[in-house]
Amino acid sequence: MPNLDPRAMKSLMAKMGIKSTDLNATRVVIELPDREILIESPQVTKIEAQGTVSFQVAGTVTEMDRNVKLDVTEDDVKLVSESTGITDEAVVRKALEDAQGNIAKAIVELEKQRK
Repeated sequence: MPNLDPRAMKSLMAKMGIKSTDLNATRVVIELPDREILIESPQVTKIEAQGTVSFQVAGTVTEMDRNVKLDVTEDDVKLVSESTGITDEAVVRKALEDAQGNIAKAIVELEKQRK
């Protein structure tokens, strides 16, 4: 549809039952199993059509590898160990690594394993 100004395009889309809304986002993060896609200063448009909601995103894209070695501190290991009663440091450290450093998640998972 060449030569349509944005206002006419929006009107035409409304007649077709398509609603679009610009969102004031500061950044968008897409988490994948092996990496993250970070979009800074994004232009985000929410599009609703035929009961389906989709998003159109444009901006400065950065990809980061998620397989970065996590630094688990001795304080974290000690806290989880004291909270769960598990004294095997290797087990506690592995639980923290599996939980990506999330102490609460590591405690919950270790408690599940004990039952």
